[in-house]
Amino acid sequence: MAEAFKFELVSPERLLVSEDVESVVIPGAEGEMTVMADHAPVMTTIKPGVVTVNTAGGKTDRYVVFGGFADILPEGCTLLAESATHVDKLNREELTRRIQEAREDLSDASEHHERTRLEEYLGQLTTLEGAILPA
Repeated sequence: MAEAFKFELVSPERLLVSEDVESVVIPGAEGEMTVMADHAPVMTTIKPGVVTVNTAGGKTDRYVVFGGFADILPEGCTLLAESATHVDKLNREELTRRIQEAREDLSDASEHHERTRLEEYLGQLTTLEGAILPA
């Protein structure tokens, strides 16, 4: 059994998770990363994706996050999400709305750097849509 550590998932609306866990898989900006007890200190931005939480009690939960950042220390991990919800509570309409808004922002963008960022964000949202919502 892996050693447990404190994990918190916080969105502007509420605290979604605050418990001892064995591991957390987060969608870091540079790729997915698994956090376990005694992890080296790291701060990373989070891209839209799924956070998988493996609790100390053996339960697995999944949450959809739409950006933010994670502060990882040897004794715990705090993920501050721009927006987050349990994967079972995400509805197609909400995700479709976010994708449409990203498309509109992309069509209005004039600077190359902004267009590149929005293209990447739109790609992340559509990948997320394909990964968690049935066709």
